[in-house]
This record gives sequence, structure tokens and C-alpha cells, in this order.
Amino acid sequence: MSISDRIRHFFHVVSNVRPIVWIGVYIVCVPLFALFYNLVPDGQFRIPDGGGTDYGSWLYYSIVTITTLGFGDYTPMGPGAQAITAIEVMVGLSVMGFFLNSVGAMKSEIDVESALEKQRRLHDEEQKTKLLQNVPAIIHNINTFLSYCYAATTPRADRATQRTFNPDFEIEDMKDLYRPTGMSMDYSTRPAVERLMEAASATSLALDSLQTHVDLTQWPELLEDCFTFVADCQMFSHSDIPSEESVKAHTPDKPHPLYSLSNFIKSTSRMALNIEAFLSKLSAA
Repeated sequence: MSISDRIRHFFHVVSNVRPIVWIGVYIVCVPLFALFYNLVPDGQFRIPDGGGTDYGSWLYYSIVTITTLGFGDYTPMGPGAQAITAIEVMVGLSVMGFFLNSVGAMKSEIDVESALEKQRRLHDEEQKTKLLQNVPAIIHNINTFLSYCYAATTPRADRATQRTFNPDFEIEDMKDLYRPTGMSMDYSTRPAVERLMEAASATSLALDSLQTHVDLTQWPELLEDCFTFVADCQMFSHSDIPSEESVKAHTPDKPHPLYSLSNFIKSTSRMALNIEAFLSKLSAA
């Protein structure tokens, strides 16, 4: 390392020392040099008439010297006194210079942090605006998905009394899974399970697109629910849905064929409900 690099490194280290430390060093130098003056032999100073030579008097002289006031009442005459006085002046000026340099470095640090904080606020506001723009489409997809969850997990005979989706359904409630939904929003005659998987896929694509275009890191719970919903949908495919014949042929001594599908609906529907609740609350704020 060259001399210039060493000097640069030294000032870098000095700049990182907090101003309060240099103030402490400056204050400590006053009684320390007063002690040195007190140990200097008699005759090294010209003492004013009525001036004392006790520690308190040298403390006064040390303050006058380190602050470069130089009243001239106490004057160093001998080489020892002159050397100590010169050293204190140099130390005082150096410490004060380091203090001012540290203050400047701290101000620069504060300015940088303030600029970064402003950028973070602008970024967060921008991402919130983008998220709010996507809320209607996301909630529409989630409501459609939950509607098909309701159709797939509620027996048609019970739909007159049970109006909303129950995430704590039992496998036995899925007996009309392979029948058409019969809902006003669904004009097809396709099985409810097929409509459910289509809605799950559409919701997954919408949430995946949301994560791509909006930075959700400022809403960690929303990010986790979106990520998990998409991951669950990617891991569960149409081939994992048992046939109606296998469900009818099920015997109690074997695991129920609809067990995996039931768990998939329960996990994704709870995340969908959480996402819907969060987005609705964010939109209303």
C-alpha cells in the first residue's frame, strides 16, 4: 500500500469516528495537559502578578491554550513549557479538524440515508398504486374460484341453506363434484371439478402476473399467500383428480381418492380468502 493510500485510509477511518468521540478527546486533553504543565519545573513559565501555580491555574492555562485564545497572562519561557504548549495547540487544532470532518461525513451519511428513504417511499407508493390497479381483476378471479369451490364442496341439496363456501367441508360434501354446478354464472354442463380447476388456473396466472409486475415485498403476508397459491396450483394438475368411477368404487379400508383434491381445495381456498380480505382492506384504506 502506497503512502497516499495509507493517508486516504487514515482519513477514511477518522471520518467514520462519531463527532461525540472527538468532543470527548478534546475535553480529556484539557486536564491531561494541565497535569503536564503542573509537572513542569518552576521557571519554565512567566507567571502574572497574583497568578497561581496550582492545578486549577494550569487547568485555566490549558483551556486558553487548546482553544488558541492566547490571553498572554501565562507565557511559556522554557523549552519544556514551550514544547508542551505547542503540542497542545497542535493536538487541539487536529482534534477540532477531525471533529469537523466527522460532522461533514455524518451529514453526508444523513443526506444519503434521507435520499434513499425518499426513494423507498416513492417506490412503495408506486408499487401500492400498481397493486391497487390490479385489485379488481384479482378479486374477480378469487371470487370466481371461491364460487366454484363452493359448488364443488357443497351438495346440491344443501345449497338452499348454505349460501357461502365453507372451507371446513368434509370429503362427503364433495359428492356432487362431477355434476354441473347449476350456478347462474355457469352456463355450461361441465362437471364442477373441471370448472374449479379452470378457475384455480386462472387465479394462479393472475397472482403470478401480479408478483411479476408488482414488488410485493412491503406486504410479506400477501407475497407469501400469492407465492404459495401459485406453487400449489402448479404442483396439483388435472391428472391428480380421480375419476368418478374410482370414487364410487372406494372402500373404507383404503385412502379416499378425493383426499388430495380435498386438501388442495382447503389450502388454496384459505389463501384465496386471506388475499381477498387483505386486498379489500388495502383498497378501503
